[in-house]
Amino acid sequence: MTDPMTERSADLDGFRQTARSWLVENFPAALAHRPAPGPGVEEGAETDDARLWKTRMGEKGWGVPTWPARYGGGELSPAQARVLAEEMTAIGAQNPIGGMGVMMFGPTLLEYGNEDQKARHLPPIARGELRWCQGFSEPGAGSDLASLSTRAQDRGDHWLVNGQKIWTSGAHLADWCFCLVRTDTSKKHEGISFLLIDMKSPGVEARPILLIAGNSPFCETFFTDVKVPKENLVGPLNGGWTIAKRLLQHERSGLAGAAGAQRAQVKVPLPQLAKAYLGADEAGRIADLDLRQRIINYEMDLKAFQQTAERAALEARSNRGPSAATSIMKNAGSFLRRDGAELTVEIMGWQGLGWSGDPFSDDELAATRTLGSSKAGTIAGGSQEVQYNIIAKRILGLPDPISAAARQG
Repeated sequence: MTDPMTERSADLDGFRQTARSWLVENFPAALAHRPAPGPGVEEGAETDDARLWKTRMGEKGWGVPTWPARYGGGELSPAQARVLAEEMTAIGAQNPIGGMGVMMFGPTLLEYGNEDQKARHLPPIARGELRWCQGFSEPGAGSDLASLSTRAQDRGDHWLVNGQKIWTSGAHLADWCFCLVRTDTSKKHEGISFLLIDMKSPGVEARPILLIAGNSPFCETFFTDVKVPKENLVGPLNGGWTIAKRLLQHERSGLAGAAGAQRAQVKVPLPQLAKAYLGADEAGRIADLDLRQRIINYEMDLKAFQQTAERAALEARSNRGPSAATSIMKNAGSFLRRDGAELTVEIMGWQGLGWSGDPFSDDELAATRTLGSSKAGTIAGGSQEVQYNIIAKRILGLPDPISAAARQG
């Protein structure tokens, strides 16, 4: 009798050879070990090699390897997707298809969207053709997101949307927005719906916000009498809060993964960087004992986090998606990204504090900006304090102190 485990192993070995051959034939060598462009890249700023790589991965469906083929995905098993990731890492290839459409909206639409919505919106995401932004936070609804006031009124054949969103990442570059709107003013959580808005619609205005790191990935977004087709409502009317909670789990999982992969995108590992800037002792170790110990502790924490994140991702695929544990991973990942950025600048000393021009190298200037942007990671996707509340209530089963105080009062 043939051992099923042996058969599965042979199947994976065969897929590995197939993936390896395809990558050799299709991945532009000039892109090796270069991070994929982030969401803030302007249209037309990609190189010819980057565009070619995106096209090839999109046509293959491997940008979203586990999505169904009918929606543009690769329809790979989780084990095959892991093999593909390993082979890409081995040659320094990055997935060129990402962004909020892949990380958050796509997985959520697969679960809650109707067939027409999935057939319309998922294939362009899988090919990397459209950009999505997230219309959640408002000036008066940040940590208490359910207090949002952006209104969508039923006008018979369409929704009429009025309101303002804040911290809308990439809104000035996005084609579409998945947005939380209030459709019932008599209820809080139960009065929110999940609506898809074309960012080219009349009445939509995105204003970039300049950050301390010198870039503008976030925007203020204004909706003034924006007409939205009725078919752009995802899920039931006033059922948006349930969808939003699921999407936020995907977001936190994605943010944790991005933080965990941070060191893979750095050209020089921290130990090598420290030796270059601070020298080595007679044994070839980092000369500064205290710094050496802190770098070792950081690298151990990062490795443990990466392995835990990979296990959590596999569990999410094999069960029913991400759980409340993503709040733990999100906090841990954002702290690691911050700590890595701080260590990098500490190693570089004054050379890690440059803002522009000579005598600073490109890597030193990037370190300064990474330090600034790393602070936002503890807030993006829900602040660390919000995550601690989720961990306390949904994982540890602790009572809500705010509700308890309200009952006693």
